[in-house]
Amino acid sequence: MGGRGRLRRLAGPCGEVWWWRVGHRHRPDGGPCQETLVLYRDGRTDRPAARLVFRGGPGRVAGSDAYSHSGLVIDEHGNAANLHLPSVVRAFVDVVRAREPAGGEMDGWPLLPAIVRCAAEATPGVPPCSPPGP
Repeated sequence: MGGRGRLRRLAGPCGEVWWWRVGHRHRPDGGPCQETLVLYRDGRTDRPAARLVFRGGPGRVAGSDAYSHSGLVIDEHGNAANLHLPSVVRAFVDVVRAREPAGGEMDGWPLLPAIVRCAAEATPGVPPCSPPGP
């Protein structure tokens, strides 16, 4: 999908333009890895509209934990999303637009189940009995 950390463009509703990137970071104390999804609105790349953080931990996979790939997040209930997919990012943009965060960090885990459902509904051609997820 391209280089890690590079900004990608996403056209939003009503002509809005969003920019986004996926990152991975390690805690200085050696704690679990973290995946981040950073969203910028209308070309304002100097200040993020939101920074969604997925911290790894018991029952949660964030990025390159275990045998996963960059951008993969899986919660303890099996909800999984690839943060590199535009359909997943679009679902997060919709949530961020509704909440209007102040640009700070948000815990991404509570949003994941709704995002997975939303991204699955936006995926054309999904057979009716498929498990949820992008």
